[in-house]
Amino acid sequence: MAGLSHRQTEILNIARAFGRVMVEDLAKRFEVSAQTIRKDLNDLCDQRSLTRIHGGAIIASGVENLAYEARRFVAAEEKKAIGAAAAARIPNGCSLFINIGTTTEEVASALTSHEDLLVITNNLNVAMLLYRHPRIEVVVAGGTVRRADGAVVGSTATQLIGQFKVDYAIIGASAIDEEGALLDFDYREVQVAQAIIANARNVMLVSDATKLRRSAPVRIAHISQIQTFITDSPLPTGLANICHSRGIEVVVAMDKPQPDIDDTAAEPAPATLRSA
Repeated sequence: MAGLSHRQTEILNIARAFGRVMVEDLAKRFEVSAQTIRKDLNDLCDQRSLTRIHGGAIIASGVENLAYEARRFVAAEEKKAIGAAAAARIPNGCSLFINIGTTTEEVASALTSHEDLLVITNNLNVAMLLYRHPRIEVVVAGGTVRRADGAVVGSTATQLIGQFKVDYAIIGASAIDEEGALLDFDYREVQVAQAIIANARNVMLVSDATKLRRSAPVRIAHISQIQTFITDSPLPTGLANICHSRGIEVVVAMDKPQPDIDDTAAEPAPATLRSA
């Protein structure tokens, strides 16, 4: 890309390969100061090549999602905390949908000690995590398997989802805009997610704060269609106010400072709760 230094080009290549880059790691790799790396990241963000996260940056994309394996590296600790917080709110003896996503997989991982669950999923990774457990029954939606991430998508999967009415739905999103729209990249996946929302009594959104600084082209739903939002950081004022006005319970799974993010999140609205 024109105008980039050799180091900035290398930083961009690393981010494309691994999904994210961290200031401390880059400073050691290039033997420069953290301040120099922050300037490089800011320059790349100004060109809309990267998006800043706490301590580093991720690839910025509003049209194409990151590779699935790369997404596992993005906010990994935060996703694990979100997964644990979500699983803690799921009682034994209930039915639930779990859709595709690295964060929803963390919820599945945290559910393995639960008993008497019925889990319907279009996520082959979730099915592989849960099917071995004798007190958890797993139903996998049929249809086309997307090679990139093991998602089952398309009309057949949507039709199977429509045959159930479950207690909880665990959903993710690739992006959440300031007006509360939940967004994704693949319209086939969105159709399944919409069916999941329509056929659950309680919808739980699990999403880390990096999704608030991304964009995606396909609308899943509006945040007003969910009952609980579990994330890792206090929400920006506008989104917090939407959640508060709509009666959405917001659970902050991690309470941490975010000094490296330019648009620092504001304090949550009164509806926000914190969960360890």
